[in-house]
Amino acid sequence: MADETLIPPGGVIPYLTIPARGGQAAVEFYRAAFGAEELFRNLAEDGERLMHSRLRINDGLVMLSDEFPEYGQTPDVVPAGVALHLQVDDADEWWNRAVTAGAVPVMPMADQFWGDRYGRVMDPFGHCWSIAAPVKD
Repeated sequence: MADETLIPPGGVIPYLTIPARGGQAAVEFYRAAFGAEELFRNLAEDGERLMHSRLRINDGLVMLSDEFPEYGQTPDVVPAGVALHLQVDDADEWWNRAVTAGAVPVMPMADQFWGDRYGRVMDPFGHCWSIAAPVKD
């Protein structure tokens, strides 16, 4: 059996920086909102900040950490310009779970001209997530 703590080669893995020491809360939010499974966690030497977490969401990997200005990261970072896209089996189910967990709708869930049921939410940490599934017949 494969070691789940290892990262397979290939692909692109988003790495989120969570502002205001919210890393551990972000892991819990992603569990509730997107059914995330935490594969690995490492706390910083201060025992509080999240140095690294590796999550499986919808069969993909997402990594995250708290911000670490002492290692050159921007303090009080405000995420912008990127959306994480979830291509799922039932967009309404994923949307409702995310909103119930505390995500804020940014673009309402609706059937789109390109053939997907699609909407966007903002998580409590400033990251935008799009959720889509093919329109059902």
